[in-house]
Amino acid sequence: MNFHTRPHTFVEHVQLIVEDLNRSLSFYQDILGFSVLKEERGIVFLTLDGHNSILSVVQPENAKPKQPRTTGLYHFALLLPNRKELAKVLHHFINIGYPLQGASDHLVSEALYLADPDGNGIEIYVDRDSNEWKWENGQVEMTTEPLDAKGLLAESDGSTYEGLPKETIMGHLHLHVSDLQEAESFYCKGLGFEVVLRYSNHALFISTGGYHHHLGLNIWNGQGAPAPDEHRAGLKQFTVVYPSAEARDEAADRLGKLGYHVQQLDQFLFVKDPSGTLMELAID
Repeated sequence: MNFHTRPHTFVEHVQLIVEDLNRSLSFYQDILGFSVLKEERGIVFLTLDGHNSILSVVQPENAKPKQPRTTGLYHFALLLPNRKELAKVLHHFINIGYPLQGASDHLVSEALYLADPDGNGIEIYVDRDSNEWKWENGQVEMTTEPLDAKGLLAESDGSTYEGLPKETIMGHLHLHVSDLQEAESFYCKGLGFEVVLRYSNHALFISTGGYHHHLGLNIWNGQGAPAPDEHRAGLKQFTVVYPSAEARDEAADRLGKLGYHVQQLDQFLFVKDPSGTLMELAID
């Protein structure tokens, strides 16, 4: 997939609950380079290009720390336009001493992993050219190998890091779910995504348009893991974007037939997945 080519259906925006708004804004602005686009109803919308928001944060009055062994966010993934930008990010983290949780080569992409001050997982990655991705029987080949950090760092050419580039998009979202079969039914039969990789019997990767994945689903927090308590730091909601109102309404109809309640608030549609994770169904 070309970096600038949007598939039919994709994840565009992620909203996080945080314990300390000022602490979070300091991280996202000073470490990653976001700026505040606007604030509505206590929700702070962050931007990289000055026009669009791919991330927002909110601090409820009685916010509590992230709750372990629950469903919801594993990580959200910020997709950079090229490898040089990822090299600049890695140089930046080394220079400021910010701890990484991992650095991996997934064959289809190269990725850095970290967490924000609340423990919300973040992946920052760059795709390899889609012509290099290997497919067999409709399944994309992905694995986890050590990142060639030395080779990556050489890509930066001594360029100064000035924040994540304005072309950065929300590349994918990876979720903890309580039951993989239920999740597959909801996201594929309901929302319309397609399975592109089954990772043993404990994770599933799904997409549209032949991308390596727009959503990852796993049961690594345990089969039957509960949803987090209200106001816990973590994922508040995310947005799934459809190419047209007709496509979105067809997805809503499919979800209704599967027994899920799609709620309409003004022109907005909302639904919770089987694990209790809230999402908005939007139109591009």
